[in-house]
Amino acid sequence: MSDSDPKGPDHGCLFDVASEQHGYFTVEQAHRCGFSWRTLLHHVKRGRFLHVRRGLYRLRDYPTSPRDEAAAAWLAVGKHNSVVSHESALDLLDLSDVIADRVHLIVPRARRGLHAPPGVAVHTTSCPLRPDEVTTVDGIPVTTPARSIVDAAEAGTGPEQIEMAVDQALERRLATVEALHGYASERGSRVAGLIAHAIARAQRTPHGADAAGRKVPGSG
Repeated sequence: MSDSDPKGPDHGCLFDVASEQHGYFTVEQAHRCGFSWRTLLHHVKRGRFLHVRRGLYRLRDYPTSPRDEAAAAWLAVGKHNSVVSHESALDLLDLSDVIADRVHLIVPRARRGLHAPPGVAVHTTSCPLRPDEVTTVDGIPVTTPARSIVDAAEAGTGPEQIEMAVDQALERRLATVEALHGYASERGSRVAGLIAHAIARAQRTPHGADAAGRKVPGSG
């Protein structure tokens, strides 16, 4: 919208958008709510909006949360074709205690030339993620536990973190042994072996169960 848009800025509209995105909004979303470039700049100068990175802003007074960094990266790369993944997904899903040094996102292979914003690692996939491979955490799309664990294992996350993630995913019934084996079997012998070892360790604990609540073989 231009500076001469007769409707003017709709602050309620912008707040509704931002409140579903941890206080963040893109310049395109602001324009759709009637905010011109001039109006955006005015509110940034007044301190009402924070300019986070190119094309991305945040309501200054919106409460912060531990999810903010992931939300900002997801929006910066593109909310309709990116999903938080790998170690970042493990973090959001509270699986293991891994601390990612960057926000990891999966995007379609068609966007392989995308320039990753600072602090973001972009991974491409030749096949679009299926609906059953994506869940949400506080409104942020995240790869499901089994997929996240195997992606992280393939990318080089430490074995102890993978073992912890598998143990917690099975204990909390967030993943099945079958799903973990299924993903791992497509990633080569190293990943398949790592996941198999992690499952075997988890099965030796009293809580080893699959997502349906059945005791997995060998769990006692």
